[in-house]
Amino acid sequence: MHRQTRKKIVNLATGVAVAAAAVVVFLPAAQAAPGTVTQNVNVRSGPGTNYGVVDTARAGTAVDVQQCQGSWCYITKPGPDGWVSSQYVSGGGGGGQAQQPGINFGINVPGGPSINFGVGQQPQPQPPRPGPRPPVVQPVYEDVCFYDRTRLRGASFCLEQGAGLRDLGDWADRISSIDNPSGLSVQICTDENYRGCRTYTTSASSLGDLDDYSASVRVR
Repeated sequence: MHRQTRKKIVNLATGVAVAAAAVVVFLPAAQAAPGTVTQNVNVRSGPGTNYGVVDTARAGTAVDVQQCQGSWCYITKPGPDGWVSSQYVSGGGGGGQAQQPGINFGINVPGGPSINFGVGQQPQPQPPRPGPRPPVVQPVYEDVCFYDRTRLRGASFCLEQGAGLRDLGDWADRISSIDNPSGLSVQICTDENYRGCRTYTTSASSLGDLDDYSASVRVR
């Protein structure tokens, strides 16, 4: 086998092994991210400290980030190109040491979504999601009120569920309307001891023929 052919096979096998070992983000030249070296850093032949040093990038050098793998990025610059630790490269190519380390750029995939990612940046905390709204509690009415005038006017008294008056006393023949918001069973009786009763399950603005003609009441 010719030496040139053997060299091509070895290079091909090495490329396959590197591709299988890690996912690499490649940027087309037109989409390379401009950056600035924040301090003197070794430029290496591969993404790791186990690779040889090919050059030293000086602080303030403007570079283009071509691709990133893990915490390493491949940069192009005046002089030998190579891999540097992403913590020593900041976004933007204006020169000088950047105030905010880290690179942030986007990739537009034709026919696909826009992808934005950063190198050397900490994730920003997200605001907490609002929790479920508490249920609206409707008021509970357990009393029935009795009025001495129609349309719930005038003097009144109220009874809770389960209460009653066998003898209305001073209120005898005075009840003209009732307020029953809970829909309880209310008995208006023409005689004492709950005799001669008519049952209401709603409010009544007027008792009709029972208006001012009652001797006992109870709420069930």
